[in-house]
Amino acid sequence: MAILNRLRRWAQSVKRIRGELSGINAKVTEFSGRLAESKMLSARILINQLVARGILTDIDEAEFKVFSQFGEDGIIQYLIRQAKIPPNLYTFVEFGVESYVEANTRFLLMNNNWRGLVIDGNKENMAAIQNTELYWKYDLTAIAAFVDTDNINGLIHGAGFDGEIGLLSIDIDGNDYWIWDSINVVNPIIVIIEYNSLFGSQRAVAVPYDPKFLRSEAHYSYLYLGSSLKALELLGRRKGYALVGSNSTGHNAFFVRRDCLNGQPELTAEEAYVESRFRESRDKSGRLSYLSGNARHREIGAMTVLDVERNTLIRVADLFS
Repeated sequence: MAILNRLRRWAQSVKRIRGELSGINAKVTEFSGRLAESKMLSARILINQLVARGILTDIDEAEFKVFSQFGEDGIIQYLIRQAKIPPNLYTFVEFGVESYVEANTRFLLMNNNWRGLVIDGNKENMAAIQNTELYWKYDLTAIAAFVDTDNINGLIHGAGFDGEIGLLSIDIDGNDYWIWDSINVVNPIIVIIEYNSLFGSQRAVAVPYDPKFLRSEAHYSYLYLGSSLKALELLGRRKGYALVGSNSTGHNAFFVRRDCLNGQPELTAEEAYVESRFRESRDKSGRLSYLSGNARHREIGAMTVLDVERNTLIRVADLFS
């Protein structure tokens, strides 16, 4: 009987603790929602200030962060107005979104009521998005897939997106250059794409295409990925886009379709280039090594990249010789 009583008390304690945890979770959720609302209200004030300033030569002056990793939310709000995107094109496609907690398009979804498609290779992340209130409050489609040059157009078209759209965002830490080169099922007005500032601003280079490319496996340092800004500038030009700038952290490049520039200055890679200050390198044991400056170049100096203008392989070290 004593054991039975102890089990009953234990069960009651577990029930009470579960109730307390449920209450805490509800309060955290409520606080997170109110914080997001407060950030969005503040952002709307900044948007009005941006509109009043007119054309910005340096688009990083428009930066502010609500849901983006850095200041991309502000730049996007500036560019969608400068490009005069009509309501029927309030549509985005973004891949490499992870859990969508930080993303380039979430503010567009919630603040501007755009519809969109997000893709990520992690099934758990996509399932989590589908189980949030974002999925019923807004017109959002989330697909779990590892994108490559062969499947990307089918994935986008199969999800019901094609033709002209407002914005395309690419951040997959690897084949970004090759994926943008392959996309033809949508014709975005604005393109945001990650570049690797460690490759400098002078040469048009990219990691050779590998459909199974993983940043963590390509080189232990995590520094070998993507393409130079010069390579993206040339690709954008070939596809009908003008490079209009970079964010202030040297992470994302912004392109606008030439027929929608509306006076926004076009920049060269040399003009738009920003050297990143990220210290996210790893050592051979997988620990953060915090390399900075030229030490990052030396770490991957023996790796080869493809010069996309000359179609020749060169060492990373030769980019700076």
